[in-house]
Amino acid sequence: MKSLLKILVAAAALGLVPTLAVAQSSPAAQPTPTAAEQAQLPAAPTGEAAAPEAANDDAPATAKAVPFPPAKPVEGVGQPRFEKHWFQPQVTDIGKEGLWFHDIILMPIITIISFFVLGLMLWVMFRYRRARNPEPSRTTHNTFIEVIWTVIPVIILVAIALPSIDLLRAQYSPPRADLTVKAIGNQWFWTYQYPDNGDFELVSNMLPAEEDAKRGEPRLLGVDERMVVPAGATVKMIVTSNDVVHSWGIPSFWVKMDAVPGRLNETWFKVDQPGLYYGQCYELCGARHGFMPIAVEVVPPAQFAAWVASKGGTMTGAKPAAAAAETATAPAEATVTPASAPAPESKAH
Repeated sequence: MKSLLKILVAAAALGLVPTLAVAQSSPAAQPTPTAAEQAQLPAAPTGEAAAPEAANDDAPATAKAVPFPPAKPVEGVGQPRFEKHWFQPQVTDIGKEGLWFHDIILMPIITIISFFVLGLMLWVMFRYRRARNPEPSRTTHNTFIEVIWTVIPVIILVAIALPSIDLLRAQYSPPRADLTVKAIGNQWFWTYQYPDNGDFELVSNMLPAEEDAKRGEPRLLGVDERMVVPAGATVKMIVTSNDVVHSWGIPSFWVKMDAVPGRLNETWFKVDQPGLYYGQCYELCGARHGFMPIAVEVVPPAQFAAWVASKGGTMTGAKPAAAAAETATAPAEATVTPASAPAPESKAH
């Protein structure tokens, strides 16, 4: 009798398992909407209406596939001018102010002091030579001369200090950044990271001499991957190093910042004029120190967005295609979910 009961229990269990599996895998029965509810539901999109949506889905892939045309260097702009040993034309407000300070304040003062000291030395050598002055003077103090050589240097220092303090304040009080780029020095190349645009990274190496000549790049300044920024944007540069001390700088921007291992240094620039600007490593960093060029390409904002897309990045505030699709489908699912629950029946009292 006990054996028969065990066989019946086992058979019942085997019969219930498929039933439970089917119940779990089958969706819950959906209530049939009434005619009024069907009238309120949006109509399904037709083939013509669905075509733009499909085109929008393919838009990110098309943007990534668009090739980015590199700018051509312009002689005399953003690069050394071998016939002139002077500063490069400045394209930032800080650079123009610094060049004005150098040309209008420092150079005249230095020139006047140099000629004055040279003339004074020549006059003393001629006037007080032994033949003209066999009995040297025993004068040890002269109040008027001591006041002169104390007051005049103070005036000169004040004339230099006032504009230099204003220039330093402008350099170290940057406006709010529109873009952040991290430059990392390595022996002997640069890497650039764009944390605001998907945190993609570029590795920038110097081009061979043959490739330089083919592209029309200045000698020893062409790179395979340029740092690209939008025109009119305030760019914050975070500069560091992976090995030894380097220095990142662009003469046309009036920017130079040391790259120190284990330390994040910060500088900034804002360029309104699109173009191609060159620099180099400005700190002795080893055997190939002279072969670490820097190339910054300034482009219009729309072209910068195309370049970011070509590198697989995203613009600030934009979402990747997958995230945007999930966000778009979430409200649709939320609107369908309440329809699956049956409406409560009202009872008349």
